[in-house]
Amino acid sequence: MTATDPALTALAQGWCALSLLHGRIEAHIERALQAGHGLSVREYSLLDVLSRQHDGEGGHLQMKQVADAVVLSQSATTRLVTRLEDRGLLMRYLCPTDRRGIYTNVSDAGLALLEAARPTNEQALQEALAQASGDPRLAPLVRAVEATPQAGHLAAAA
Repeated sequence: MTATDPALTALAQGWCALSLLHGRIEAHIERALQAGHGLSVREYSLLDVLSRQHDGEGGHLQMKQVADAVVLSQSATTRLVTRLEDRGLLMRYLCPTDRRGIYTNVSDAGLALLEAARPTNEQALQEALAQASGDPRLAPLVRAVEATPQAGHLAAAA
């Protein structure tokens, strides 16, 4: 492939459109969550991922798994956890079977904030997708997002 290859150009254009759609959605949700709940998208995502943990085999996530799920480095995730812990939204504790492991749970205050923020997140996502669907470059991607089964549960599965 060369730089002028039509397939490469189409691929690059597709990537640009995907990046543009992501940026628009994230910015719209960020404004809504900040205004309504004092949360960033990353903070909301972290609370959401951690709220889906459960007791039993594989139910509690290690910090690397949490970092992967919220698409941050481990150090950035640790800083984010610390910020939310300082706000009383998370609690850390030692793994009962491996004293080197540290787990994080959402506090009652964190769960209450998350539940209050969920409708805001959902509405902002729908608004951003509706807005983007009017852009011919983004409309096919919007349709793909809307057609994704259980799209909202991808972060928990990561």
